[in-house]
Amino acid sequence: MAQQRISHHRRSLMLGAAAAGAAALTQPLSVLAQGNEDIVIGGSIPMTGVFAFAGVGINAGIQDYVKIVNDAGGIAGRKVRYVPEDTGYKVDVSVATFKKLTSQNKINLYYGDSTGFAKTINPELDRNGQILMAGASFASELNDPQKFPNQFLVGPDYTEMFGILLKHIAKEKPGAKVAFVYSDSEFGRDPIERSEATAKALGLSVPIKIMTPAGSVDVSTEVIKLRRAAPDYTIFHGYILAPIPEFINQGKQQGMKSKWMGTFWTMDSSTVMQMGEAGDGFMGVMPFRYYYDTESAPMLEKIRSMRPEYQSTAYIQGFLAAMLFLESAKRCLEAGKPLSGPNLKAALNTLKDFDTGGLIGVPITITGNSIPVGRVYRADMKAKKMVAASDWIKL
Repeated sequence: MAQQRISHHRRSLMLGAAAAGAAALTQPLSVLAQGNEDIVIGGSIPMTGVFAFAGVGINAGIQDYVKIVNDAGGIAGRKVRYVPEDTGYKVDVSVATFKKLTSQNKINLYYGDSTGFAKTINPELDRNGQILMAGASFASELNDPQKFPNQFLVGPDYTEMFGILLKHIAKEKPGAKVAFVYSDSEFGRDPIERSEATAKALGLSVPIKIMTPAGSVDVSTEVIKLRRAAPDYTIFHGYILAPIPEFINQGKQQGMKSKWMGTFWTMDSSTVMQMGEAGDGFMGVMPFRYYYDTESAPMLEKIRSMRPEYQSTAYIQGFLAAMLFLESAKRCLEAGKPLSGPNLKAALNTLKDFDTGGLIGVPITITGNSIPVGRVYRADMKAKKMVAASDWIKL
């Protein structure tokens, strides 16, 4: 009798185990296989070279957000690992880095250093099928879910940045004349054509467009042309700093009354402050809050507690990229889906009225490949800070 009870008990255990096994098989094998593996973020990061000023900040931002997540127990009990390598902002080095890192690690999330890299590696991302990528680029071309289904931009694309500035201008001065000054580069030319059409649709006119070499020094001829056009606003794009201060100084000397504006890569506080007196009142579009903004932003407070010294807008961009990467991974795992490129991108596109902890001043919704939100800030040289000149503008 006792033996019968034992064998009955054993059979119950075996049947229970079999049932559990059968239930487990209803889960995709890839979900089961990824049980306790680390979630890995790879990175082609320009820690040296012409873009190092941004790369150093981006790297620190990603590191810090990964630390915050791991200190809180990871994502669904899984640790996050960040494996970056310096690329010197060279496309061939970045491609080699991608191949090396993905061969050594099971990478599902990747940060790229440039538009050139994002375009070059795109067929590989599509073939690989396991990776969601973001990066330093805001190129309008990448804002196409059909052509770039496994990528996204951590902010508005360059055309959307112009759209935000032009909306602000149309509200501040209806019918204003706006000049576009841009570099003779892919970066510089990116938003110009479509932004001219946007300006006209908003009732603004574009009396002049001026293209200069990227690092031009002598802009006296161009300034004369600009003065004759007498714009109310001048938007610079495709530069970091030079030749913007030269344009402003010479324009002011020649009696120009234009307001001067820039886009993301010109708008870091440390860059604008280098303009000196010429930069007072300089305005531009920024998708994120600045490190020192005083409005309520719990995530900025967290950053300031971790790093008491000023952190660049590139740092905020890296930090937010990591936040969006890992939110996508969390949503995938909660839905019982494997971490693949298409699943991660689909999870990212479920973000509706998502709170970034105040890094962006309004909740964000990501329906495509960009975050079409920004705010106009103005340089206050006495305070040595960028101060808000508009509300948050959504396109």
